[in-house]
Amino acid sequence: MTNFKQTFIYLCSSVALWGGSMQAQTTQKPDDNRFTKVILQPKLEEPMQFQILKDGSVLYVERKGKIKLYNNVTHKMDVIGEIPVSTEYVSKTGEHSEGEDGLQGIILDPDYDKNHWIYIYYSPTDAVVNRLSRFVWKGGKLDMSTEKKVLEVKVQREECCHVGGGMLFDKDRNLYLSTGDNTFSRSSDGFTPIDEQPGESPRDAQKSSSNTNDLRGKILRIHPEPDGSYTIPEGNLFAKGEAQTRPEIYTMGNRNPWRLTIDSKTGWLYWGEVGPDGSNSSDLRGPRSYDEFNVAKKAGNFGWPYFNGTEAYRYYDFATKKSGEWWNPAKPTNNSPNNTGLKVLPPTVNPLIWYPYAASDKFPDMGSGGRSAVGGPIFHADDFKNAKYQFPTYYEGKWLITDWVRGWILAVTLDDQGNYVSMERFLPDLTLRGPIDMKFGPDGSLYVLEYGNGYFKDNPEAELIKVEYNGGNRKPAVQASADKTAGAVPFMAKLSSKGTTDADGDKLTYKWNVTRNGVLVKTSTEANPQVVLAKPGKYRATLTVSDSHGASNSKSIDLSAGNAVPDVRFLFTKGNSSFFFPGKTVAYKVTVNDKEDGSLANKRIQPSQVSVSINYLSEGYDMTAIAQKQNNFDASAQFATAKMLLKKSDCYACHAVDAKSLGPSFTQVAIKYKGDKGAEDRLTKKVIAGGSGVWGDAMMPAHSSMPEAQVNAIVKYVLSLSEKKAAPKNMPVTGTYVTNEQPEQTNKGSFIFRAAYRDKGTKTASPQIGESIVVLRNPLMPVADADGFKGMDVDKAASVAKVIDAQAYIQLKNIDLTGIKTIKLRGDNINSFTIHSGSPTGKLLGEASNGQANIATTDKQDIYFVFSTKGGQVKSILFGD
Repeated sequence: MTNFKQTFIYLCSSVALWGGSMQAQTTQKPDDNRFTKVILQPKLEEPMQFQILKDGSVLYVERKGKIKLYNNVTHKMDVIGEIPVSTEYVSKTGEHSEGEDGLQGIILDPDYDKNHWIYIYYSPTDAVVNRLSRFVWKGGKLDMSTEKKVLEVKVQREECCHVGGGMLFDKDRNLYLSTGDNTFSRSSDGFTPIDEQPGESPRDAQKSSSNTNDLRGKILRIHPEPDGSYTIPEGNLFAKGEAQTRPEIYTMGNRNPWRLTIDSKTGWLYWGEVGPDGSNSSDLRGPRSYDEFNVAKKAGNFGWPYFNGTEAYRYYDFATKKSGEWWNPAKPTNNSPNNTGLKVLPPTVNPLIWYPYAASDKFPDMGSGGRSAVGGPIFHADDFKNAKYQFPTYYEGKWLITDWVRGWILAVTLDDQGNYVSMERFLPDLTLRGPIDMKFGPDGSLYVLEYGNGYFKDNPEAELIKVEYNGGNRKPAVQASADKTAGAVPFMAKLSSKGTTDADGDKLTYKWNVTRNGVLVKTSTEANPQVVLAKPGKYRATLTVSDSHGASNSKSIDLSAGNAVPDVRFLFTKGNSSFFFPGKTVAYKVTVNDKEDGSLANKRIQPSQVSVSINYLSEGYDMTAIAQKQNNFDASAQFATAKMLLKKSDCYACHAVDAKSLGPSFTQVAIKYKGDKGAEDRLTKKVIAGGSGVWGDAMMPAHSSMPEAQVNAIVKYVLSLSEKKAAPKNMPVTGTYVTNEQPEQTNKGSFIFRAAYRDKGTKTASPQIGESIVVLRNPLMPVADADGFKGMDVDKAASVAKVIDAQAYIQLKNIDLTGIKTIKLRGDNINSFTIHSGSPTGKLLGEASNGQANIATTDKQDIYFVFSTKGGQVKSILFGD
């Protein structure tokens, strides 16, 4: 498959890629537009972990058992093997549920080029274990008969969750393997899961993470041997032969350690640690929950389930509901009946970074909301000498980390002792969707595997990407457009290169090639030429822009000649065409004229063939843009803002619209609360505060930093899903409409009037759609929505414009003043101003006293509010009828 390239900086659609020896290295932070996101493979199926071969091909595993190879030469994805895996849990009552088990990890042996060994960590169907096996793979299909079972981790499969599964090798060829605590924690109210009641060991992490004689909740370190066995390297947490311990343990006290990395300079081990789900602290139980990023400079105990972040839990008896003593970090003890190891444990090691659901005072760059810490690589330039896309030295020694829910990448600066110094966003305009593994490749690029935005399903947004750095000359960022893309012959179009830029400021040259069926028919070296196409057919106009260093980039647009676009117009014969006034009647008329099909007037086009709709939108978003994207603009469009907010939030990490995930589907929520008049207010508060208990043990994190208005918009959308949506009603082509007050009416609401006609096309040209959209907005307009300002200090977020210069003005474009009798400016110290047509010094339309002007005109025009004195503040503009 051809590579898909996409940049995430608007000014740069592609980047020139120079060889490593030509990269410009700098200790200064590089411009974001020197990085390019390259989509290697889209639409993956539950990808888990990957490894990069020397040729840039990528080997990765999917949770349900497939092993796949992305070929860097053919750009194709091939299945090289499939392992039967267990992915379900079966409770004591026989209930089946999906869990995290499956095919979890894959890694190449350090001597892979010689021995062709790969290691795979998976949940087999023939035993209740998670298994580390070695296979022989020589680049074709995986030979299952070559399996050697290296190590098995005994688990329980009555309750979900936490598998771990990350692997890496150090310079001494020791293999590190992360394992989860294999504990169901959602019945613990967001606190530590230490249920010691008989039969409840699946809910007691003391059986695993704090058990010195158990391999779960650990990072293991072994030295694989040629015969498929392993030995124990020096320096693990417990010596070989020590009673009630396992010598494989390097770190213990882990909940779900995620994506290990080793600093190639120091040998220190780094990883992300996924924490529990509690939003609030309790004097009877312990701290609120944290995710962590950890470093092990040597073997150690990282505290779970007795500590989270830097804070201790209290012992809690799940049978009596009584609290006991706080655990001592210097001498934690494990007295659980499910413990088979030592009772007195090694002292605990604090995390490097820890962060809750809420915004962190100590680490504010991490944001807020759902969280799921994923580690990442530490960059050292010496690891990528002469690499084509080697990152700049600005990132030397920085640890790049990510979060599965929040989707950012943060660059963490450490001192020589490995202590935290600072962090900053890496490429703020790049948001990942379920990043699950991240590492540098041999070409110097940062590779990222994205799982997508939902658990246990094939997410369409799951993909394999890489981020390339270019330190040399950058290609121009090309924009190509046309004033029209279809029409009758002879078809004349004005081509435009407007928006084309070069980040290096180089002189640019332009070349347009227009082809038909691959044959060149027109060419031009003008930046914005006009072309005439005499023959019917489909054409492609390609703009190639070159800079003075020879770097070039192209973009194409498709043109269709031989069928005119229908001319559709939505006209108002009564009423104002800019604003609506509640309860007032507007009269309208739709006209359609098509060169080939005829018109409404001559009845060759029937009214039933024209789509006419009128809808109200309560959300304050770009209504016109939304409307233009609707084939049939229906009432669901009013929730466009809510849907946008959902995509930016962490909600899809635990919920789907129609399917159950970790939490209930949005539709289930809507049905549960249907007819409950107080549900909107209660759910808004609950989303902000967090909570549990309504849908079983699942915890919903708090969203305290999310504005209440945004949460409320999401809740309104979710609750609307219980209603059956009626098919959109087609309005007559001529008629009247009363802009009645809507139940959800707000000052940001608008009425959308739309008419559209799809013509029949011709033998040589495809059908075309003509449409007309008119937006009637609320007569109370926030000043932030004005089209232009001069001499004013404008805060658009607060919708305040302060007059700072005499003769300052506010501009509104193309305003219909039909039926408008008064215009009032609301704000502070705004009493006198004048209103002009066409320009700040144009025809005087009105002069204000006490902040209000009377006017008498019926034209549609640009108007200007001009101020003779400084100091006033405008917040909104009210048009009165």
